[in-house]
Amino acid sequence: MIRSLPNSTGYKIGYRIYITIFFLFLVMPLITISVLAFNDSNFIALPWEGFTLDWFFADTDERVGVFADQDLIDSIYISLGTGFIVAALSTIVGTMAALLFEEEKFRFKGILYFLAIAPLVLPGVILGISILLGSTYLGEMLELRFGIDVEMLRPSYWLVILGQFAFAATYVMLLVSARLKKYDRTLEEAALSLKATRIQTIWYVTLPYLKPAIIGAFVVAFLLSFSNINTTIFLIGSDPTIPIDLYSRIRFGSTPVLNAISFLIVLVISIFALVNFFMYRKK
Repeated sequence: MIRSLPNSTGYKIGYRIYITIFFLFLVMPLITISVLAFNDSNFIALPWEGFTLDWFFADTDERVGVFADQDLIDSIYISLGTGFIVAALSTIVGTMAALLFEEEKFRFKGILYFLAIAPLVLPGVILGISILLGSTYLGEMLELRFGIDVEMLRPSYWLVILGQFAFAATYVMLLVSARLKKYDRTLEEAALSLKATRIQTIWYVTLPYLKPAIIGAFVVAFLLSFSNINTTIFLIGSDPTIPIDLYSRIRFGSTPVLNAISFLIVLVISIFALVNFFMYRKK
Protein backbone atom coordinates (compact mmCIF):
# COMPACT_ATOMS: atom_id res chain seq x y z
CA MET A 1 0.00 0.00 0.00
CA ILE A 2 1.34 3.41 -0.99
CA ARG A 3 -0.02 5.81 1.64
CA SER A 4 0.59 8.90 -0.48
CA LEU A 5 -1.90 7.65 -3.10
CA PRO A 6 -5.69 7.52 -2.63
CA ASN A 7 -7.08 4.02 -2.00
CA SER A 8 -10.63 2.71 -2.04
CA THR A 9 -12.34 1.52 1.13
CA GLY A 10 -12.47 -2.07 -0.19
CA TYR A 11 -8.72 -2.01 -0.84
CA LYS A 12 -7.98 -0.79 2.68
CA ILE A 13 -10.24 -3.44 4.25
CA GLY A 14 -8.72 -6.20 2.11
CA TYR A 15 -5.20 -5.04 2.97
CA ARG A 16 -5.92 -5.11 6.71
CA ILE A 17 -7.55 -8.55 6.48
CA TYR A 18 -4.53 -9.87 4.59
CA ILE A 19 -2.07 -8.48 7.16
CA THR A 20 -4.15 -9.93 10.02
CA ILE A 21 -4.34 -13.40 8.45
CA PHE A 22 -0.64 -13.33 7.58
CA PHE A 23 0.49 -12.60 11.13
CA LEU A 24 -2.03 -15.01 12.63
CA PHE A 25 -0.55 -17.71 10.40
CA LEU A 26 2.91 -16.90 11.77
CA VAL A 27 2.02 -16.44 15.43
CA MET A 28 -0.78 -18.95 16.11
CA PRO A 29 1.46 -22.08 16.11
CA LEU A 30 3.76 -20.40 18.64
CA ILE A 31 0.83 -19.33 20.81
CA THR A 32 -0.71 -22.81 20.63
CA ILE A 33 2.44 -24.65 21.66
CA SER A 34 3.08 -22.11 24.45
CA VAL A 35 -0.42 -22.57 25.87
CA LEU A 36 -0.22 -26.37 25.69
CA ALA A 37 3.02 -26.26 27.69
CA PHE A 38 0.81 -25.56 30.73
CA ASN A 39 -1.83 -28.16 29.89
CA ASP A 40 -2.53 -30.65 32.71
CA SER A 41 -2.62 -33.59 30.31
CA ASN A 42 -0.27 -36.43 29.45
CA PHE A 43 -0.68 -35.74 25.74
CA ILE A 44 1.00 -33.02 23.70
CA ALA A 45 -2.23 -31.86 22.03
CA LEU A 46 -5.75 -30.76 22.95
CA PRO A 47 -8.14 -30.97 24.77
CA TRP A 48 -7.31 -28.55 27.56
CA GLU A 49 -7.36 -30.30 30.94
CA GLY A 50 -6.38 -27.42 33.22
CA PHE A 51 -3.36 -25.37 34.22
CA THR A 52 -0.16 -26.96 35.57
CA LEU A 53 3.58 -26.32 35.88
CA ASP A 54 4.42 -30.03 36.01
CA TRP A 55 6.02 -30.03 32.58
CA PHE A 56 8.59 -27.56 33.84
CA PHE A 57 9.33 -28.63 37.43
CA ALA A 58 7.80 -32.07 38.14
CA ASP A 59 10.08 -34.97 39.03
CA THR A 60 7.86 -37.98 39.66
CA ASP A 61 7.39 -41.42 38.15
CA GLU A 62 4.41 -40.17 36.14
CA ARG A 63 5.77 -36.80 35.01
CA VAL A 64 9.26 -35.39 34.46
CA GLY A 65 9.57 -31.68 33.71
CA VAL A 66 12.16 -29.85 31.63
CA PHE A 67 14.34 -28.85 34.55
CA ALA A 68 14.33 -32.40 35.96
CA ASP A 69 15.14 -34.11 32.65
CA GLN A 70 18.92 -34.35 32.66
CA ASP A 71 19.13 -35.69 29.10
CA LEU A 72 17.16 -32.71 27.83
CA ILE A 73 19.31 -30.27 29.81
CA ASP A 74 22.47 -31.88 28.42
CA SER A 75 21.20 -31.55 24.85
CA ILE A 76 20.52 -27.85 25.45
CA TYR A 77 24.08 -27.33 26.70
CA ILE A 78 25.41 -29.22 23.67
CA SER A 79 23.37 -27.04 21.31
CA LEU A 80 24.55 -23.86 23.02
CA GLY A 81 28.20 -24.94 22.89
CA THR A 82 27.91 -26.08 19.29
CA GLY A 83 26.15 -22.88 18.27
CA PHE A 84 28.79 -20.66 19.88
CA ILE A 85 31.73 -22.50 18.28
CA VAL A 86 30.04 -22.62 14.86
CA ALA A 87 29.09 -18.94 15.07
CA ALA A 88 32.61 -17.90 16.12
CA LEU A 89 34.34 -19.90 13.36
CA SER A 90 31.79 -18.85 10.75
CA THR A 91 32.09 -15.18 11.68
CA ILE A 92 35.88 -15.20 11.39
CA VAL A 93 36.05 -17.17 8.14
CA GLY A 94 32.96 -15.56 6.59
CA THR A 95 34.23 -12.03 7.29
CA MET A 96 37.62 -12.87 5.81
CA ALA A 97 35.92 -14.34 2.74
CA ALA A 98 33.75 -11.24 2.31
CA LEU A 99 36.82 -8.99 2.43
CA LEU A 100 38.64 -11.25 -0.01
CA PHE A 101 35.82 -11.33 -2.57
CA GLU A 102 35.60 -7.54 -2.52
CA GLU A 103 39.15 -7.32 -3.84
CA GLU A 104 39.17 -6.44 -7.51
CA LYS A 105 42.46 -8.23 -8.32
CA PHE A 106 41.45 -11.66 -7.04
CA ARG A 107 42.17 -14.60 -9.37
CA PHE A 108 39.46 -17.20 -9.97
CA LYS A 109 37.02 -14.97 -8.11
CA GLY A 110 33.94 -16.18 -10.00
CA ILE A 111 34.62 -19.89 -9.57
CA LEU A 112 35.56 -19.60 -5.91
CA TYR A 113 32.50 -17.45 -5.18
CA PHE A 114 30.26 -20.08 -6.79
CA LEU A 115 31.87 -22.77 -4.61
CA ALA A 116 31.43 -20.57 -1.53
CA ILE A 117 27.67 -20.24 -2.03
CA ALA A 118 27.20 -23.89 -3.05
CA PRO A 119 26.11 -24.93 0.51
CA LEU A 120 23.10 -22.62 0.14
CA VAL A 121 22.09 -24.22 -3.14
CA LEU A 122 22.49 -27.81 -1.97
CA PRO A 123 19.75 -29.24 0.29
CA GLY A 124 20.89 -29.71 3.87
CA VAL A 125 20.26 -33.45 3.60
CA ILE A 126 22.63 -33.76 0.62
CA LEU A 127 25.23 -31.65 2.42
CA GLY A 128 25.02 -33.83 5.52
CA ILE A 129 25.31 -37.08 3.56
CA SER A 130 28.23 -35.72 1.52
CA ILE A 131 30.18 -34.66 4.60
CA LEU A 132 29.45 -37.99 6.30
CA LEU A 133 30.61 -40.09 3.34
CA GLY A 134 33.64 -37.89 2.68
CA SER A 135 34.81 -37.88 6.30
CA THR A 136 34.20 -41.62 6.68
CA TYR A 137 36.22 -42.40 3.56
CA LEU A 138 39.05 -40.11 4.67
CA GLY A 139 39.08 -41.62 8.15
CA GLU A 140 39.24 -45.18 6.82
CA MET A 141 42.04 -44.26 4.41
CA LEU A 142 44.13 -42.67 7.17
CA GLU A 143 43.58 -45.65 9.46
CA LEU A 144 44.38 -48.31 6.84
CA ARG A 145 47.41 -46.62 5.27
CA PHE A 146 48.97 -44.77 8.18
CA GLY A 147 47.40 -46.35 11.26
CA ILE A 148 46.01 -42.96 12.34
CA ASP A 149 42.58 -42.94 13.98
CA VAL A 150 41.03 -39.48 13.70
CA GLU A 151 37.96 -39.52 15.94
CA MET A 152 36.45 -36.31 14.58
CA LEU A 153 36.10 -37.92 11.13
CA ARG A 154 33.50 -40.29 12.56
CA PRO A 155 29.94 -39.10 13.47
CA SER A 156 30.69 -36.98 16.52
CA TYR A 157 30.37 -33.59 18.15
CA TRP A 158 33.19 -32.09 16.08
CA LEU A 159 31.84 -33.46 12.81
CA VAL A 160 28.54 -31.70 13.59
CA ILE A 161 30.48 -28.46 14.04
CA LEU A 162 32.24 -29.00 10.72
CA GLY A 163 28.94 -29.71 8.94
CA GLN A 164 27.16 -26.67 10.36
CA PHE A 165 30.17 -24.46 9.73
CA ALA A 166 30.03 -25.46 6.04
CA PHE A 167 26.81 -23.50 5.46
CA ALA A 168 26.84 -20.97 8.33
CA ALA A 169 30.05 -19.36 7.05
CA THR A 170 28.32 -18.69 3.73
CA TYR A 171 25.51 -16.78 5.43
CA VAL A 172 28.06 -14.70 7.32
CA MET A 173 29.94 -13.97 4.10
CA LEU A 174 26.78 -12.75 2.35
CA LEU A 175 25.67 -10.58 5.28
CA VAL A 176 29.06 -8.93 5.66
CA SER A 177 29.36 -8.52 1.87
CA ALA A 178 26.04 -6.65 1.82
CA ARG A 179 27.47 -4.17 4.32
CA LEU A 180 30.68 -3.84 2.31
CA LYS A 181 28.69 -2.77 -0.76
CA LYS A 182 28.00 0.55 1.01
CA TYR A 183 31.60 0.97 2.21
CA ASP A 184 33.42 4.11 1.08
CA ARG A 185 36.81 2.94 -0.17
CA THR A 186 38.24 6.46 0.16
CA LEU A 187 38.43 5.83 3.91
CA GLU A 188 40.94 3.05 3.31
CA GLU A 189 42.84 5.16 0.81
CA ALA A 190 43.08 7.97 3.36
CA ALA A 191 44.43 5.57 6.00
CA LEU A 192 46.97 4.12 3.58
CA SER A 193 48.10 7.59 2.55
CA LEU A 194 48.80 8.31 6.24
CA LYS A 195 51.32 5.41 6.28
CA ALA A 196 48.99 2.85 7.83
CA THR A 197 49.66 -0.75 6.85
CA ARG A 198 47.02 -2.87 5.14
CA ILE A 199 46.36 -4.82 8.34
CA GLN A 200 46.09 -1.61 10.41
CA THR A 201 43.64 -0.18 7.89
CA ILE A 202 41.41 -3.24 8.09
CA TRP A 203 41.61 -3.36 11.91
CA TYR A 204 41.02 0.34 12.66
CA VAL A 205 38.89 1.43 9.68
CA THR A 206 37.16 -1.44 7.90
CA LEU A 207 36.21 -3.71 10.81
CA PRO A 208 34.67 -0.91 12.94
CA TYR A 209 32.49 -0.03 9.95
CA LEU A 210 31.50 -3.70 9.57
CA LYS A 211 30.84 -4.20 13.30
CA PRO A 212 26.98 -4.12 13.10
CA ALA A 213 26.99 -6.60 10.22
CA ILE A 214 29.50 -8.87 11.96
CA ILE A 215 27.45 -8.94 15.18
CA GLY A 216 24.27 -9.62 13.24
CA ALA A 217 26.00 -12.36 11.23
CA PHE A 218 27.24 -13.99 14.45
CA VAL A 219 23.68 -14.10 15.81
CA VAL A 220 22.33 -15.51 12.55
CA ALA A 221 25.02 -18.21 12.47
CA PHE A 222 24.28 -19.14 16.09
CA LEU A 223 20.54 -19.45 15.42
CA LEU A 224 21.17 -21.50 12.26
CA SER A 225 23.36 -23.88 14.23
CA PHE A 226 21.01 -24.08 17.21
CA SER A 227 17.97 -24.98 15.08
CA ASN A 228 19.60 -27.13 12.39
CA ILE A 229 18.43 -30.71 12.00
CA ASN A 230 18.62 -31.77 8.33
CA THR A 231 22.43 -31.66 8.20
CA THR A 232 23.12 -32.49 11.84
CA ILE A 233 21.08 -35.69 11.89
CA PHE A 234 23.62 -37.42 9.61
CA LEU A 235 26.68 -36.28 11.56
CA ILE A 236 25.59 -36.60 15.18
CA GLY A 237 27.31 -39.04 17.49
CA SER A 238 26.40 -39.87 21.08
CA ASP A 239 25.81 -36.21 22.01
CA PRO A 240 22.49 -35.08 20.46
CA THR A 241 21.63 -31.42 20.05
CA ILE A 242 18.24 -30.17 21.20
CA PRO A 243 16.54 -30.43 17.74
CA ILE A 244 17.77 -34.03 17.34
CA ASP A 245 16.68 -34.90 20.89
CA LEU A 246 13.19 -33.45 20.35
CA TYR A 247 12.88 -35.17 16.98
CA SER A 248 13.84 -38.56 18.39
CA ARG A 249 11.34 -38.16 21.25
CA ILE A 250 8.38 -37.09 19.14
CA ARG A 251 8.91 -39.95 16.68
CA PHE A 252 7.93 -42.48 19.34
CA GLY A 253 5.44 -40.29 21.19
CA SER A 254 6.19 -38.00 24.09
CA THR A 255 4.71 -35.85 26.82
CA PRO A 256 3.99 -32.09 26.79
CA VAL A 257 7.57 -31.59 27.98
CA LEU A 258 8.21 -30.93 24.27
CA ASN A 259 5.75 -28.06 24.44
CA ALA A 260 7.49 -26.78 27.57
CA ILE A 261 10.97 -26.71 26.05
CA SER A 262 9.57 -25.12 22.89
CA PHE A 263 7.89 -22.44 25.02
CA LEU A 264 11.18 -21.70 26.80
CA ILE A 265 13.05 -21.37 23.50
CA VAL A 266 10.37 -19.03 22.10
CA LEU A 267 10.42 -17.01 25.34
CA VAL A 268 14.21 -16.55 25.35
CA ILE A 269 14.32 -15.56 21.68
CA SER A 270 11.42 -13.13 22.17
CA ILE A 271 13.16 -11.49 25.12
CA PHE A 272 16.36 -10.98 23.13
CA ALA A 273 14.34 -9.61 20.20
CA LEU A 274 12.53 -7.12 22.45
CA VAL A 275 15.76 -6.02 24.12
CA ASN A 276 17.35 -5.49 20.71
CA PHE A 277 14.27 -3.58 19.51
CA PHE A 278 14.23 -1.14 22.44
CA MET A 279 18.01 -0.67 22.38
CA TYR A 280 18.11 0.28 18.72
CA ARG A 281 14.64 1.81 18.31
CA LYS A 282 15.89 5.40 18.28
CA LYS A 283 18.85 4.54 16.07
